[in-house]
Amino acid sequence: MVSNPVHGLPFLPGTSFKDSTKTAFHRSQTLGYRNGYAVVRRPTVGIGGERLQVNQLSQAELDELASKAPILTYGQPKQAPPAQFIPAHVAFDKKVFLESQGIELNPPEKMALDPYTELRKQPLRKYVTPSDFDQLKQFLTFDKQVLRFYAIWDDTDSMFGECRTYIIHYYLMDDTVEIREVHERNDGRDPFPLLMNRQRMPKVLVENAKNFPQCVLEISDQEVLEWYTAKDFIVGKPLTILGRTFFIYDCDPFTRQYYKEKFGISDLPRIDVSKKEPPPVKLELPPYNGYGLIEDSAQNCFVLIPKAPKKDVIKMLVNDNKVLRYLAALESPIPEDKGRRFVFSYFLASDMISIFEPPVRNSGIIGGKYLGRTKVLKPSSTTENPIYYGPTDFYIGAVIEVFGHRFVILDTDDYVLKYMESNAAQYSPEALLSVQNRVQKPEAPATELENKQTPEDPSVQELEALIDTIHKQLKDHPCKDNIREAFQIYDKEASGYVDKEMFFKICDSLNLPVDDSLIKELIRLCSHGEDKINYYHLVRAFSD
Repeated sequence: MVSNPVHGLPFLPGTSFKDSTKTAFHRSQTLGYRNGYAVVRRPTVGIGGERLQVNQLSQAELDELASKAPILTYGQPKQAPPAQFIPAHVAFDKKVFLESQGIELNPPEKMALDPYTELRKQPLRKYVTPSDFDQLKQFLTFDKQVLRFYAIWDDTDSMFGECRTYIIHYYLMDDTVEIREVHERNDGRDPFPLLMNRQRMPKVLVENAKNFPQCVLEISDQEVLEWYTAKDFIVGKPLTILGRTFFIYDCDPFTRQYYKEKFGISDLPRIDVSKKEPPPVKLELPPYNGYGLIEDSAQNCFVLIPKAPKKDVIKMLVNDNKVLRYLAALESPIPEDKGRRFVFSYFLASDMISIFEPPVRNSGIIGGKYLGRTKVLKPSSTTENPIYYGPTDFYIGAVIEVFGHRFVILDTDDYVLKYMESNAAQYSPEALLSVQNRVQKPEAPATELENKQTPEDPSVQELEALIDTIHKQLKDHPCKDNIREAFQIYDKEASGYVDKEMFFKICDSLNLPVDDSLIKELIRLCSHGEDKINYYHLVRAFSD
């Protein structure tokens, strides 16, 4: 190994030291000319003018020469010529120093054989004794004769697997097999015709051919011990092809005749592979939370983007602005609720109910809207089969349960009586009997709805007399049939009250003589507070 002559260390990276004061790095000239010939000149200095230790005497040699006495007997001894200078890259060219460094090598091994070179050493041709089987005769005899089998591949055990139907064709002319997919309409699959192209199918491979790259190379007779033949396709038996197990459940008439003549198999019945559909899962709606209608909430369980339920437009047009009003009392064990009265409004167009509590002065209870327009479920109904209250459920004496609160119907207005008389077939005998009692006893509690007043309002007799007088004088008024509908349009809550400003606008549009002294008195008696008027009595005065 080359050493550093200055420090005695190997001349390797990390063992040499760089002189930072050195500025010259030129190399001394080693070639020259003498008498026209190129001669080699020994370098006197190294790179950059450094002392060359190889070509100069060491200090010990200089000391020896200084102390050596000259010998003059035979003259000055002739010094031996210096050894020729050989650079290190020439001296160590094509030489490897491993054993000297303590590195042991493995013994030499044999060279790996080249498959192509070995193939060239084999004979060029191999003669195989031809078979006695005549393929041309098979082709001419069984041309256009195909065995058709109907099979299924049941992959339901795997994730997202399914049972699919296939048709297997076996060509007798060359013993090839083809598998075609059976597509159904709207099955969600691309109409790809073939699962496996027509080819010969190996049944048993040789031991060394199991890892044969079949995906890139064709299998020949050298890798196959046995091929699939017609006798391997039997109805009622499974068959494994390319890793898939097919179950053959039927074949066509030609295939049955061929098996009967060729193999003596006459019993090939069709096997029923149809699976019974599981019973449909019953969709159960979540419990009703009380918000909105059940039909609206149920739409979130049926479709991804819910839509509003369809409405009966004909019913809405026929029954527009038709409202049935009832007076009801709250059934409650609390003494403060004994005297509370409520006005039920049933809208025939939408089958919705609203409840209004007329305000009573000094009662301690703030009146107003008790329930907005909504459909009310009967206590016995369920989420799957909701049953709502209808007009036939409202009659005098009926008990209506609204979200846990029980109300008893005490009275109705005249429009309800007319509606029940015109639709008597829809009501029960109990409901009709209550109407008859209401007609026979007009002074009974039935007048409570018509004359629900505050404590300082006039007596019932005075109000009834005033209504009868106005009715006799204005019974021939041309707009008397439209008064009720006009007020109901602006009374959205069906409370029986409208603003004074709106009251006079409606009367002006109907040409009602509001300046008449009798009507002024009626308006004064029907006023509720400073800004509300009960228009119900005015409607009674103009109705027949």
